[in-house]
Amino acid sequence: MPTAAALEFVGAPTWAALSGRPVAADVWTAVHEVPHVRLGRHADLVVVAPATADLLAKAAHGLADDLLTNTLLTARCPVVMAPAMHTEMWEHPATRANVATLRERGVLVVEPAEGRLTGADSGPGRLPEPDALFEVCADVLARGADAGPGLDLAGRHVVVSAGGTREPLDPVRFLGNRSSGRQGYALARAAVARGARVTLVAAHTELADPAGAHVVRVGTTAELREAVLAAAGDADAVVMAAAPADFRPVAVSEAKIKKADDGSAPTIELAQNPDVLAELAAARPRPGAVVVGFAAETGDADGTVLEHARAKLARKGCDLLVVNDVSGGAVFGRDDNEAVVLGADGSAVEVPHGSKTRLAHAIWDQVVPRLHDGAGSPVAQPKQET
Repeated sequence: MPTAAALEFVGAPTWAALSGRPVAADVWTAVHEVPHVRLGRHADLVVVAPATADLLAKAAHGLADDLLTNTLLTARCPVVMAPAMHTEMWEHPATRANVATLRERGVLVVEPAEGRLTGADSGPGRLPEPDALFEVCADVLARGADAGPGLDLAGRHVVVSAGGTREPLDPVRFLGNRSSGRQGYALARAAVARGARVTLVAAHTELADPAGAHVVRVGTTAELREAVLAAAGDADAVVMAAAPADFRPVAVSEAKIKKADDGSAPTIELAQNPDVLAELAAARPRPGAVVVGFAAETGDADGTVLEHARAKLARKGCDLLVVNDVSGGAVFGRDDNEAVVLGADGSAVEVPHGSKTRLAHAIWDQVVPRLHDGAGSPVAQPKQET
């Protein structure tokens, strides 16, 4: 459904040829079908991409001077808008007020990306990459009728950490782990789809930035700690899905460590890294914030996976602990997952095998009621085994 301005860039025949779909461009074509009402009523999702400053203003004030703005007024399905404009326009008080109005009405306005704009300009206001925007829209659709209040994180700031940190040993080697960052990125995307302002602290990962999230890149555990604590100052929830390295070399060699001629291996002295999750849970940079941790566990002679996890939950002091059984290398690098979400209140919610997006929403489903209770002290709920 291109606007008149959009047709100045790409003509209707091109839209039709590339999409294989009919193009609806004005309210006067096929009037007998009442397109300005029919399209909105029958849609499962309306996506406006890019959403210009002009379009945001029209939608916020209920103007209806073309087919798109008429459809926005008749749509009763979720609406996703992906703003794209120059930084000065995005940051203008009028635009910010229009965005706030739309969000109050339940429209999901995705934060624009930062990067190259028209001409030589660079900054916030870039349209998110199509694949990343598609993932957000698919997330909104996937929740469907089970979503309840679709934007139940609207007005909330959440911090998510993801990926595995790397501790340098010399210029070419490091100590790290197998975390891919997929679960943390799924959590960030899910939070965006539920209306949150999302800060994603990303350690090593090869994933593309999720649409709508502010990404802070880090390398070491110390850098992750600093970034998470800084972002958590005004956060309603912090989800530590990253895998920080537990240890770091005491000394980092300025030159590559060479092999010894006699075949002997060097001795590397390690120091323990700070426990970021425990520090967050104890300090609570924002009083009442919900803190969620992850535990990658295996059973052994001393206890089962859940026994180890319950001890870790008590030791860390967080509100929720997402427990993954990683026996045999499960979870790492995969698109699917299963877990048990343990609560400090004694609750236990089993999330069966499925996509990491599904698990992400299950985690936010446990966070949201604790936020509504003022966070910090979890809502008193009966123990759940599902």
